[in-house]
Amino acid sequence: MVSMKDIAKHCGVSVATVSKALNGQADIGEATRTRILDVARELGYTKNAAARALKTNRTYNIGIVFTDLANSGFTHEYFASTLTSFRLEAEMRGYDITFISSNVGGNNTSYLQHALYRGVDGVAVINADFFDPGVQELILSDLPVVTLDHAFNNRTAILSDNIHGVESLVKFAYEKGHRRIAYIHGNPTAVTENRMTGFYRALDELGLDIPSEYILECEYHEPTSCYKATKKLLALKDRPTCILFSDDYAYIGGINAIYEAGLRIPEDISAAGYDGIHMANMMNPKLTTWQQNTPELGQLLVTKLIERIEHPRTALPEHITVTGRLLEGETFKQL
Repeated sequence: MVSMKDIAKHCGVSVATVSKALNGQADIGEATRTRILDVARELGYTKNAAARALKTNRTYNIGIVFTDLANSGFTHEYFASTLTSFRLEAEMRGYDITFISSNVGGNNTSYLQHALYRGVDGVAVINADFFDPGVQELILSDLPVVTLDHAFNNRTAILSDNIHGVESLVKFAYEKGHRRIAYIHGNPTAVTENRMTGFYRALDELGLDIPSEYILECEYHEPTSCYKATKKLLALKDRPTCILFSDDYAYIGGINAIYEAGLRIPEDISAAGYDGIHMANMMNPKLTTWQQNTPELGQLLVTKLIERIEHPRTALPEHITVTGRLLEGETFKQL
């Protein structure tokens, strides 16, 4: 089994420095901490949770609230990749994970009740209806809680930079010569609100006036809904020259509508998705999309939650934004 001594030898630092990095203490340099954590992952280091539990009176168990709002299971690559990163980081730091539900054994319970029953040290809310009274109860409880893509004033939130992502896609379309830019956005959530803000900010900055019929809604991760919205856009007398879709998976529905209309991508109409899932790079033509940084999102969720658990008197609530990157693909034509 890999020990802290092994990591210290590999990094050329003291065991005490390794201990500080692995336990999230603040009195070492960020570059040193990152190096130690990277080496710990490479060597397969895991902490002895049982021994630590005896010393600290903690369970070393983290709860996850993941409500399958889109009925997609773990097939939604954004969440699957974030959860994978979350799990790997938690395990490296010596924590187990437990999924927290409001329905246990067919009996209705609250997220908070289930979390307390399982004895978790803290909870990450990764996908949920954040206005659900059960989620609100958890947020207002004494348990350490972090959230993904939804910010509460008194809780740490890790946020994908959805505003900048959509702004970048609009500006990319503009640079390619497009002025009739349509947007099929997702159903109303905090994420959608931020993406819409990015869309309109970019339009204002570029001086573009987009007709209201160019803005439509579909369900996230749902090709059929996106297919119907795309058909409406294509039926317009003055149809758009490019369409921004709510996500890469929903874009499949858009493709079908475009091809049914006898149009080609990008020769007749340009298109972009959102998320940067693996499938986008496998399509023909490769999809232009905004790739979210899921590995960093998952790691930060764990890191900040453990800070709240292990240092409750000094870890302040904070909202951290993680940016992504544009994958240019092959679905845009220069006008």
